[in-house]
Order: sequence, then C-alpha cells, then structure tokens
Amino acid sequence: MNFTDAPTVFIVDDDASVREGMAWLLRTRRLLSVSFESAEAFLQMLPTQAPSAASGSAHALAHPRQAACILLDVRMPGMSGLALFERLLANGLARAWPVIFLTGHADVPTAVSSVKRGAFDFCEKPFSDNALVDRIEQALALSQERLTEHLQQEHLQSRLLELTDRERDVMQLVVDGLPNKLIADQLDISVRTVEVHRARVFDKMDVKSAVELVKLMRALA
Repeated sequence: MNFTDAPTVFIVDDDASVREGMAWLLRTRRLLSVSFESAEAFLQMLPTQAPSAASGSAHALAHPRQAACILLDVRMPGMSGLALFERLLANGLARAWPVIFLTGHADVPTAVSSVKRGAFDFCEKPFSDNALVDRIEQALALSQERLTEHLQQEHLQSRLLELTDRERDVMQLVVDGLPNKLIADQLDISVRTVEVHRARVFDKMDVKSAVELVKLMRALA
C-alpha cells in the first residue's frame, strides 16, 4: 500500500462483513481506513528500512511516518490477533500505532490482560459505534503525539551529528553546569576557545542558553 500523511485506521479482521461495516462507519466520521483479512497480510505491508552498515538487513522495521491506530480482532485463522500484538509489542509498533482489540465476550479477560501490557483499549462485540469511534479518534491523537515526539528526536539527533568531537566535549561540560574557566582547565584549552566552541554548539543545537541546551539533552534521555 502507499502511505500518506493522513491519520489511518488499520482494520485487521478475517470477517469481511466486520471489515466493510467498520470501513463504512469510519467514512461517516471522515476517517481513512485500510482493511486486512489476516495478521499476515497486515505484516506484509509494514514499511522496512533500507539496509545499512548498522543493521546489515533490509528487514528491520522502519518507524512509521504517519499517525495510525489498529483495530485488531482477537481470534483469526493463522496468526491470531494476540500473536500479532506480541509482534507489535516486540518491534515497538504498538506504541506508535495504538491497538484496539475487537473481541467477543469470551475473550474479554484476554483483552483486558492485553490492555495492561500495552494495548490502547478493547471493544466487545457488538459495540457502540459512537463509543468505538471516539476511542479511535483518541488513539489517533495519541499516535500523532508520539509521531511528533519521534520526529523531534530525529531532528535533535541530526543536529548532534553536526557537532565536532571537541564541540561535544564542551557541550557535555556545559550541560554538567561547568563555567567556561573550568571547562578550559578540564580540556586544557583557552577560555576564548571554549567560548568559540560554546557559541558553535548553541548555534548548531539552535538554543540561546545553557538552560535550553540542558532541556534538549534531557529530551534524549
């Protein structure tokens, strides 16, 4: 499938009538959806990152570039919804794309257990249309929030890569709260050199003070 920037609801259910009904319901609330008849089909569409020296493989899961949530049936032929959820937990996708289980009465205890382990919610069949869509919208909002956080982290990491080794040394000591004179003594350089490196760090990290720099670095922790 082609990914878009629009928030998307992924419906994973082996029952065609459920998929069609959910897709219709979501259209009435102007929500985009994509349906899959099995867990295996859903896994096949997941984006993978290009091979790199670090990963050595093209099969590592790429972080999503769009907000989404997953409506997941608990019981399906082949890979069950619970088995898929375990896979999503393992690769981190369950955090980026919150999972809402669609479950029958007999599976409620299992769904509750899954919520405790990281699922966003569960909805027992037959469900209230309005209540379910409300939870879907909340899940999409959470996904968007987490996507924004991830993109901010990526941007921060890219700025860090622009620093030279010496600028990194100076930045760390600034973050540790040392004044320029002590930084100069510790690195065996002049105060003027510290000031130059400090200014370059502030410029590359797009901050105006040591306080802002500390806040940025805490965001990476």
